[in-house]
Amino acid sequence: MQLDLNLLTALDALLEEGSVAGAAARLHVTAPAMSRSLGRIRRATGDQILVRTGRSMVPTTRALAMRAQVHALVQQAHHLLSAQRELDLASLERVFTVRWHDALTAACGSALIAAAHRQAPGVRLRLSAEPGTDDAELRRGEVDLESSSSAPTLPDIRHRLVGRDRLVVAVRPGHPLLEGPLSVERYAAAEHLTVSRRGSLRDPVDDALTTRGLERRVVAAGPTAAFALQLALETDLVVTLPGAVTRAAREQLGLAVLSPPLPLPEVPLYLLWHQRYDDDRAHTWLRDLATETVQALFAPPAASEQPLDRTGH
Repeated sequence: MQLDLNLLTALDALLEEGSVAGAAARLHVTAPAMSRSLGRIRRATGDQILVRTGRSMVPTTRALAMRAQVHALVQQAHHLLSAQRELDLASLERVFTVRWHDALTAACGSALIAAAHRQAPGVRLRLSAEPGTDDAELRRGEVDLESSSSAPTLPDIRHRLVGRDRLVVAVRPGHPLLEGPLSVERYAAAEHLTVSRRGSLRDPVDDALTTRGLERRVVAAGPTAAFALQLALETDLVVTLPGAVTRAAREQLGLAVLSPPLPLPEVPLYLLWHQRYDDDRAHTWLRDLATETVQALFAPPAASEQPLDRTGH
């Protein structure tokens, strides 16, 4: 059986776009030509691949199962055949999926998109929500670049430390903790809010307090930093979270910021990718651009933006 490997490229585009017209535009072919390619793919696979539902088309169960593998194969072929070519950002056409923590996306996702579009207009970025650590998605090629607060343990997942964030205490204006020196005892006695996608009511702050024989009362867990900051603004709840990546959001809400009254561990920030992209020049450009964008968050804030010290001043 002779296979036309161009069908893989067409299949990848069809599964990515979810329509014949979209796939045709992506590959710069006519819609009838892409429709014929879909027909050949259906005959080769024995599956409809895309089926019409109302005015749109949706992938079949088999198409969903093969989507990641097809995408990986197309990317590998692209890398194999273009490894020695110079990277031309002006003509580069590629879709990258970036999965970052919600606070990081809010802090510099727009800056990354703007910089990428300015340098490579044909590149499209998908900033996906972060459902949790899933190295398998990096390995399957479903995610190109990911953020993490811990280094990966798998040898085929590469990582780069791009910064270390310090924890700060955010409270609403007029909060009782702003009245007088902030002792560790007053801090522990307040009602607290954690940020956890999984709803955990405990984090490293509790470990640090335990070593001092203290325990705080965590009354709620929020799924995102944005939710936690909004709740802190509307209540007397105290939220302790990374300072650099939440600075813009805190300032927009007008929250007051204190330095923690006890030593707390810094929060490292890593970028993760699969080793298949080590020599991929386009991916190297993306991760270098992402590194530059993220590291801008860690530039020292102006004096007016510095958190109050442990005495509340």
